[in-house]
Amino acid sequence: MTEILRAFGRSLRSLTQAGVLWHLVWPTVVALVAWLAVGAAMWSPVVDGVMGWIRDWPWAADQLAASQMGAVVVLILVKIVLALLFLPLIYVTAALLVAAVALPMMLERVSRQDYADLELRRGGSNVGSVVNALVAGLVFLVGFVVTLPFWLIPGVGLVLSVLLTAWLNQKAFSYDALMLHADPEELQRLPRRYKSGTFGVGLGAAMLAYIPVVNLFAPAFCGLAFAHFLLEALRRDRESRGWTVVPAGTA
Repeated sequence: MTEILRAFGRSLRSLTQAGVLWHLVWPTVVALVAWLAVGAAMWSPVVDGVMGWIRDWPWAADQLAASQMGAVVVLILVKIVLALLFLPLIYVTAALLVAAVALPMMLERVSRQDYADLELRRGGSNVGSVVNALVAGLVFLVGFVVTLPFWLIPGVGLVLSVLLTAWLNQKAFSYDALMLHADPEELQRLPRRYKSGTFGVGLGAAMLAYIPVVNLFAPAFCGLAFAHFLLEALRRDRESRGWTVVPAGTA
């Protein structure tokens, strides 16, 4: 728990560094604008398509035809579900932008100040980062759709959504946080060794994603917290194995 809190504290401090705050904001803004544009263009056709699909079910068609109020309720529920689907799409898109663009840029600045003693071994790659994030995002979206019925149970759907978001954060950002500094072996081993810790970081950031306004910063802040948590873990791991560190300023 101490390491997790330290990672969040260092992330807040990193926001004072030049250029970092901008990368905290733009991924979510871009994702939000993009999906709002898609929603505005496709909302009516998608709603009509889903209602048409429901009416293709014989028993559903009979119920909708028999009750005008029932048809209105179904239409409202369809719109609510479609609106809910936009939330994970926005978050996943922002997370992909953070993984592919924002986090490497933030990491370059943060590592110069806080982890200059860590040798750059470049065990990962930008291609690996994008593939890892895409797979994590796809699994997350499938899991979100599968768990949508649980939103009918008060509180359960929200808890499952937070846990899924925590898993997405853990899966997407563990790779990116280490890909520049860790070698291939460290890149595979450290996320497994600190699995509970990285899930804790992901869970804390997932809760931020459900707070209005704060959620605009959540994906990038999460990536920053993962960078601090895992780079500190990498430093301790190398010290425990007696590896010499690079003199500060030469990494």
